[in-house]
Amino acid sequence: MGKSIDKSQIAKNFFEQAFILQNNGHLDRAAHFYKRSIEYAPSAKAHTYLGWVFSLKGLYSEAIEECKHAIDLDPDFGNPYNDIGAYLLQQNRYNEAVTWLKKALEAPDYKNYCFPWLNLGKVYEFKGRWDKALSCYQNALLENENYQPAEQAIYDLQAKYN
Repeated sequence: MGKSIDKSQIAKNFFEQAFILQNNGHLDRAAHFYKRSIEYAPSAKAHTYLGWVFSLKGLYSEAIEECKHAIDLDPDFGNPYNDIGAYLLQQNRYNEAVTWLKKALEAPDYKNYCFPWLNLGKVYEFKGRWDKALSCYQNALLENENYQPAEQAIYDLQAKYN
């Protein structure tokens, strides 16, 4: 009798390979291994990270689609909501970004609420709502007191508008 294949372990191994490749700038190879991971055991995390690779290549539509697949698999996972908001922000689609960033802040399974707070602050800063931007940046620091991008955003905002 043959040994059964543990598809989730294979998927995990492919994901880990992809992540290493991505961190070393090998985006096409990383995308390949994220896709392999998804083939074996679709996960919200693998779809989200594949979306991240697409975004690094400037393929925002594809990145957003991957994040939507992630949300379909796990609506509680906060990362893809923030990522969609960030990708829309990169495209200057500020009003659309707000919706997704607020969803990230409401997601129960998220370890980095400082990210959507920072991104939301960027939206409000662009719109000239400096009071709301400052509040968002401060909220980012409340979530992670060592979050340097939020500290820098507060410093920059105060330097510009005081």
